[in-house]
Amino acid sequence: MAAINNSISNLSTENQTFYDRTLLSRLLPELHFYKDAKKKKIPKGKGTKIEWRIFKSLAVPTTPLEEGVTPTGKNLDISPVTAECSQYGDYVTVSDVLDMQGKDPVIAETSALEGEQAAQLVDILIRDTVTGGTNVRYANGKASRATLTASDVLKGADVKKAVRDLRKYNAKPFSDGCFHAIISPEQAYDLMSDTSDGGWIDANKYTDNRPLLKGEIGEYAGVRFMTTSNTKVVNTTTESAAGIDVHLGVIYGKDSYGVPEIGDGSAAKPSIIVKTDGGNSDPLNQRNTIGWKNMFTCKRLEEKSIVRIETGVTA
Repeated sequence: MAAINNSISNLSTENQTFYDRTLLSRLLPELHFYKDAKKKKIPKGKGTKIEWRIFKSLAVPTTPLEEGVTPTGKNLDISPVTAECSQYGDYVTVSDVLDMQGKDPVIAETSALEGEQAAQLVDILIRDTVTGGTNVRYANGKASRATLTASDVLKGADVKKAVRDLRKYNAKPFSDGCFHAIISPEQAYDLMSDTSDGGWIDANKYTDNRPLLKGEIGEYAGVRFMTTSNTKVVNTTTESAAGIDVHLGVIYGKDSYGVPEIGDGSAAKPSIIVKTDGGNSDPLNQRNTIGWKNMFTCKRLEEKSIVRIETGVTA
């Protein structure tokens, strides 16, 4: 099969599909924050803007109906929320002796590594948006990040207060009836070590047959907890004398944040790009490049449906 000779890639159609699938197979399983997002496809070649429509709840009709009298109906309150996608990507340089037209194992392994890299990027972009909200609680009742100390670790009481906040603002649980949370391994250790009020259920002790979430470790107070090393950590050296690492976990409800869908036909789906002609910078064609790029963004859709919990952690 002849190679595709255009500005995108020097791979045959068959090999392009093979390596794209290899990248995607290593990308999707590594995603934590992506899976719970409200997804919207961005068709390729249709611009860089993405829009979600947020439907506000209808007021409850407390006035009894009168016989023969048509009541005044309600109008839908729809708020558009838009975001601009940016382009991301990277590449590696490899030797010119690789077989670019066959399924060379070096290209396949590079595609897999770049899939993991793209997954890290997507998760970090979503994480930074989700943890950047205005709805925040500090562990142990502290008033600010600067006042946190290492002993202000995540405990059951912090989780219950966050759940109270979500319910107060009518955040929607997921279809499993729970809110979801993503916390760091250190926060997970502290929460699981807090036995002051009990109630923690290890994921391997669930009595139902629910599918486990990516990185799920257990349930507490109506929240299913996942853990990942990608959780955001900030140091407070410039903010307080304590100078500790503060871990930013999040507890959230359904449809609280949105992302482009990563799938066939979407500009958010990373694509492998192989170049076999280095141009003027490589006059002897001694180097090839294997890279990827995609379009991506993330947007908080319901501020009150996300609670960030900032904590110290046990050393």
